[in-house]
Amino acid sequence: MSTTNNGNDGSCTALEPQLEEQVEKGSRSRISVGMVGNYADSDETRLLLTPEACGMLTSSGIQVSMEAGAGVDISFSDDAYAEYGVKIVTRDEALKQPVVLSFMPLRAKDVRKMTKGAALLCMMGHDLFEPATIKALLSQHIDTGCLDNMYSHHDIPIFANILDEIDGRVAVMYAEEALSYLGGGKGVLLAGVAGLNPCEVMVIGSSSACVHAANAAAANGAKCVIMDNDVSALETIRPSLMPQVELVAIHPRVLANRVKTADVIILGSTTREFKFPQVLSSQLKDNVYVLDLNEMHPSVSVPRTVAMAISNPLINFFEEMKINEGLDGMVATTAGVQNGMVTYRGKLVDKLIGSYTAMPSVDIRVMLSTTN
Repeated sequence: MSTTNNGNDGSCTALEPQLEEQVEKGSRSRISVGMVGNYADSDETRLLLTPEACGMLTSSGIQVSMEAGAGVDISFSDDAYAEYGVKIVTRDEALKQPVVLSFMPLRAKDVRKMTKGAALLCMMGHDLFEPATIKALLSQHIDTGCLDNMYSHHDIPIFANILDEIDGRVAVMYAEEALSYLGGGKGVLLAGVAGLNPCEVMVIGSSSACVHAANAAAANGAKCVIMDNDVSALETIRPSLMPQVELVAIHPRVLANRVKTADVIILGSTTREFKFPQVLSSQLKDNVYVLDLNEMHPSVSVPRTVAMAISNPLINFFEEMKINEGLDGMVATTAGVQNGMVTYRGKLVDKLIGSYTAMPSVDIRVMLSTTN
């Protein structure tokens, strides 16, 4: 992954002796990971590691503990994990490990159960914008890293890209089901057949997920157009799109004409803020299927695929962590890892979260430069 050097600024003193000792005994001398499942009252189903991936970690000397039942959403039993050397424990025991893995950010009550000076690796989520959660992370001196905000040594947001691809592909899978008779649609095929036109799919946005959705629709035989309010963004994504996908700038008249004939509309992130005009709602087809990628993550329907795909780069991540003797070493030497840090050495280092929660934040690169 890639980052600059991390340390403390003038106001950030060295780690307290107790915290240093805990880190020394934990992530630096021998990496021990605790993986916890998702909250029962959430819609989240995804997990970060498969049994086989855990086996690769344990065989390399990394100890893995997992909350009992955490793998149920991806159809893996506790026994499947235990066969690969994973220790099945209670949630509280998993939270006590020096490195905690959770797809969702932990809530404040669970953060308080973590060992002081430990590390939390998760995906960015709403709970990290809760002041109570941030305060708990800072109080416990938890080093929090969001994998989907980190970059590889090749400056690729590999974890985010994997999720985007799956979200885009599953969005089209949802659309196919919705158009079918069994899905409550009018009973049509997304692709065209001899003598019939294919369905029309309109993707609004130029994000990675939008590109994958457009390609999936085109690959399934649909007539697909991708629209954005920035022509340069369309030029940038052109090489990543299948040749049959049209690239069109968002223009009121063009948008109105496209909306009238679209069978599927997938909304994503545009370069500049865009709100679908309410006046066009009356122009939509009766059975049009609309999905907003800004409001949902279709990949929750295929959590096993997510776990299998995420496991590959995560294994590499832990291998590098071993080389650097823990997450602290990775942060100090890897700019891409720094990019994903939310809290570090008792400081909030994510400017966006700081602004949203009205809490003071510091630049992690400044922290590192003043320490080293």
